[in-house]
Amino acid sequence: METNYKTYASLCIIFMFLSSSFSDSNSIVKNLPGFHGDLPFTLETGYVGVGADDEIQLFYYFVESQRDPLHDPFLFYLTGGPGTSALYPFLFQMGPLSINFDNSTWEKLTLELNPYSWAKTANVLFVDLPAGAGFSYATTYEATKSSDSILAQHSYQFLIKWLEEHPRFLNNPLYITGISYMGLIVPIVTLEVYKGNEHEDQPQLNIKGYLIISPLTDKFSDFNSKLEFAHRAALIPDDVYQLAKNTCDGNYIYNDPGNTECSKSLQRMDECTSRINEDNILDPFCDEDNQDPVCGEVAAKYLKSFGNDKEVQKALHVREGTIEEFEKTNETIHYRFKKEDQNCYSYDIWSSIIYHKTLVSKKCQVLILSGDQDFTFPYVGAEQWIKSLNLPIESIWNPWFVNNHVAGYRMKYAKNGYSLTYATFKGAGHSIPLYKPEESWVILDEWLASSSYLSDS
Repeated sequence: METNYKTYASLCIIFMFLSSSFSDSNSIVKNLPGFHGDLPFTLETGYVGVGADDEIQLFYYFVESQRDPLHDPFLFYLTGGPGTSALYPFLFQMGPLSINFDNSTWEKLTLELNPYSWAKTANVLFVDLPAGAGFSYATTYEATKSSDSILAQHSYQFLIKWLEEHPRFLNNPLYITGISYMGLIVPIVTLEVYKGNEHEDQPQLNIKGYLIISPLTDKFSDFNSKLEFAHRAALIPDDVYQLAKNTCDGNYIYNDPGNTECSKSLQRMDECTSRINEDNILDPFCDEDNQDPVCGEVAAKYLKSFGNDKEVQKALHVREGTIEEFEKTNETIHYRFKKEDQNCYSYDIWSSIIYHKTLVSKKCQVLILSGDQDFTFPYVGAEQWIKSLNLPIESIWNPWFVNNHVAGYRMKYAKNGYSLTYATFKGAGHSIPLYKPEESWVILDEWLASSSYLSDS
């Protein structure tokens, strides 16, 4: 029993009873260990309390746009997992800094400017959600319990309270954004913002739309689409694919064990893909022999060392004593295929398609991005749920370019003030900004510019 409690306390969520005041909730970060000199951009970190008595203290990183912060778009970014710290996208994906791996070790990181930071184009607000992710924490035992639906509620509460405390950004065009598992959450938060405006809640937010990278949208269709993707990518042969298609009745994940022919085909698929890197099928399998920082396990070692450094925590203005140990991802919360509810977290949202369909009636700009080598949530599944929205096609499937090279393909749907752009990235895996930083920045910049034009017209 003692071992179970220790595991729950250290991996699930650490809750702290604090006597100190929460009044000093934000600070400007002037410099960070590993970066030479003062930061050449404005970085604010702090906490926002959510819940009835602010019993959940959510830590955030806010990077002002390096172009025109008072007018540029405002991106509220939700990290995947759930349970992954915002420090991961901040240093590995689209944040203003990245790790210089040529001059870094796990124990001592060297940081450099990211030339493709999304903050070149927009204000970006990253947050550790839920409590137990990154530097966020709860002050009561009951507040340690969360779920997908609670996470969505707290995301909306956090955004409202943050903007109330930073009213100069209320008029900026607002986009709810996120990656991976947050494909279930982003549409819900976006819809809440629209509803709040319609109910004349205060403050009124200048919502324009949402963006999701490599989304999990439906826990059946996205995982079920792996068979189709594996066949298109030549990971399984025709006979295995055809046997599954002929015997599994379209269900390749929750099949009847008594259906021996179907089970046989799916077992063969598992055998063929067992050593495939699901994040990017073009990359080597991530294990102890592969120390590439794009591997999640390797990235976790770098971030664990950095996040637990007392000088780093001091520079970021992390409240002393509020977390036991920093981890890239709280694995107790983190979702895996068919994972059951945890004591501290319930995976209670199965699909977000209904929210996408509801948002079609709003004046809303949407961007969905998929890497064409992503086996975690394949582009096949994204295409299926987008097609189910039954939207008129405005622009047919065509290549888009960066530096005169095909960067991927995209198409656009539109209906009565609503538009959805779907784009793939050639050669990219699950974490698109990590694999294709320049391309992801280019398409973001283009889309935000076109969305602004549409909003003003």
